[in-house]
Amino acid sequence: MSLTDKAIERIRELIRTGALLPGAKLPPEPELAAQLGLSRNLAREAVKALAVARVLEVRRGDGTYVTSLEPRLLFEGMGVAVELLQTDSAALLDLMEVRRLLEPAATGLAATRITDDQLAEVEHHLDAMREARDDVEQLNAHDAAFHRAVVAATGNDSLLTLLEGISGRTLRARIWRGLVDDQAAGRTLAEHEAIFMALSTRDAALSHAAALLHVTNTQQWLQEYVRSAEPPPSTTAGRPRRTTSNSH
Repeated sequence: MSLTDKAIERIRELIRTGALLPGAKLPPEPELAAQLGLSRNLAREAVKALAVARVLEVRRGDGTYVTSLEPRLLFEGMGVAVELLQTDSAALLDLMEVRRLLEPAATGLAATRITDDQLAEVEHHLDAMREARDDVEQLNAHDAAFHRAVVAATGNDSLLTLLEGISGRTLRARIWRGLVDDQAAGRTLAEHEAIFMALSTRDAALSHAAALLHVTNTQQWLQEYVRSAEPPPSTTAGRPRRTTSNSH
């Protein structure tokens, strides 16, 4: 562990133990460094790193504070990381596998907790998807909003932030573009309708199954997309040479 990593860990420990609570102001840099037994430079680097991770907030002219530590802040970096993985085929498939594990369970949970107003919001985005079936950008926007509204109905902010980060706007856009190009928008719209109808009955098992079917079909499409994007193996001196390629 580098000295900077050790400095970061010491500040994290202060937060974990409650010595620094959400919203608390850190001591001035010289005092913080002395408290941690570090140089001012190391303390400064640790604060910068934790500010990037949204654990700390540096307010110019005021000082450094512990953030609210809410999931939406702490998981925010994951969404950025997912966007950076969009050219890695193996990573995309891994992310879809995680989504397949989490989203059906979240949808089943939502069925037991969703309110009439929340159900109306889901229906609103479904209607918008029907109206925008020939507009890929609008389809993508309302597709994401549809699933966000469903997961938000669980009341679990950590689950919502996690799934939003995994799905990724770029990945959703790519999937919708491929589906529309392949004239498959009707099928996936029907899958969203099935999810909504299951939620309307407040049936957890049926909602789980409808979401599982939808995510599984999307996962299978992505697997085929990745395979079709990979060039055939080239040969050298009559012997096959294995090549790798990222999806586009």
